[in-house]
This record gives sequence, structure tokens and C-alpha cells, in this order.
Amino acid sequence: MTDQMIPSEDRALRPALLRGWRRRCPNCGSGPMLKGYLQVRDECAVCGEEMYHHRADDGPAYLTILIVGHIMAPSILFVFTAFRPEPMVLFTGFAIGCVALSLYLLPRLKGLMVAFQWARRMHGFA
Repeated sequence: MTDQMIPSEDRALRPALLRGWRRRCPNCGSGPMLKGYLQVRDECAVCGEEMYHHRADDGPAYLTILIVGHIMAPSILFVFTAFRPEPMVLFTGFAIGCVALSLYLLPRLKGLMVAFQWARRMHGFA
């Protein structure tokens, strides 16, 4: 027998990711994962799962920029070529759209990343 730690049970990835997207505890799915806008709770208020050792860092911000950029860049090109709006109208509309989409996605992607780490037993979630 080796000294490696063998996980006692597999953690299903898909349900954990769906719970993380909803910003819920990846273990029980009912406790809130975040307190405030982006701060991860130390432990789940319902099941007691410890989450303080997550390592999301800049990952959610990078994913948010990637997704928002890939949605808004083709959209701005399409709107400009099809409708030819005034520059300030185009800027205002897409600035509001970028900010709104970023604010919507950022906490959900953070929950997704913490849930992925939990499901794969990374960074102390063993």
C-alpha cells in the first residue's frame, strides 16, 4: 500500500459546477458560498464544509474578460455595420452592456471555480 491519500468517494463534477454557478455550497447546494459580492465564506452555514482554502485568485476575472470580450466584440461589429448608430450611442450602449455582463458573470464564475476545486479535491478540499 502506498502513502498516497485515496479519496473515499468521487465528487460529481456537474452538480458541483451547477451549485457553484448558483453561488451555493458545492457540497450541500443550499448554503450560500459567498458573503457579499465576491468574498468566499470560510465554511458553509448549512453543512459546515470548509471553503477557506480555495485558490480562485484571478481566474474568475480572466474568464469574465474572455467571455465578455468574445460576446461583445462580434456584437459591436455587427451593430456598427448593420445599423450605423452615432458613435456616442454605440459607445454608451456597449459600455453599459460590458459592465452589466461583467458584474453578472464575475461572482458566478468565482463560484464555478471554487466548486471545480472542491469537486476535484484541489487545494485542501480533500
